[in-house]
This record gives sequence, C-alpha cells and structure tokens, in this order.
Amino acid sequence: MKRIIFFILGCIMFILGTIGIIIPLLPTVPFYLAASFFWLNSSKKVHDYFVATKWYKQYVEEYIVEKKMTKKQQLKILVTVFCLLAIPFVMVPNTIMRMALIVVFVGHVIFFRVYFSDKRKAKLSKAEGIDL
Repeated sequence: MKRIIFFILGCIMFILGTIGIIIPLLPTVPFYLAASFFWLNSSKKVHDYFVATKWYKQYVEEYIVEKKMTKKQQLKILVTVFCLLAIPFVMVPNTIMRMALIVVFVGHVIFFRVYFSDKRKAKLSKAEGIDL
C-alpha cells in the first residue's frame, strides 16, 4: 500500500512540477525533487536502477556522497551562481534585496569552502578508517 501511495504522490508532484514550467507561480524544482523522492522510495527496483545510472554516479555520488569536486568545478558553479544573482542585483533597486543576494552568494562560497575542504575529507576518512 505504501509503495502505491508513494508512486501516486510521485506522479502528482511530477505533474505539478511540469505545470510549474508553464505557470511561473509554481516552483518546478521542489516538485521534481519530491517526485524523485517518492518514486525512488516506491520501489526497490526503481531505486536500484536510478543508483546505477551514470548521471547518479557523476552528479550525486561523486559530489554529495564522496564529497569530491575540483577547484575548477567549484569555480564554474560559483561563477554561474554569481551571474544569476547579479541579474536581479542590477535590475532591482532595492537595498534589502541586494543585501540578501550578497548574503546568499557569500553563503554559497562558505558552503563550498567548508563542504569540500581537505580537513573535512580527512576527518571523514579517519572516522571510516580509510587512509588518503
């Protein structure tokens, strides 16, 4: 029963996310993330298939699970984030919003420095009993 409910909820979230592409008021990404969560938890077979895909291994396992990202990859992401945040920063003359955008960008920089730091990797490998 739980698997059927998760599958149906996944379908509903996918439909809402797709509608969000057309209607700007609905956020697309959260609905697609929720759809993937529900679908992956609806079936062991679907979960195993997803974990075996090259996209999972390249974008999820490498970056999130293994915490591996080169400085060049980090810089590329941060430049993209900077460009996307610079658009509303320049176009909207609101000081509070500009300060919030600066805080968001600085938060990204700090996150990348801490999350992908060598010290963090050393602590994790020591806890797991792995030598680097």
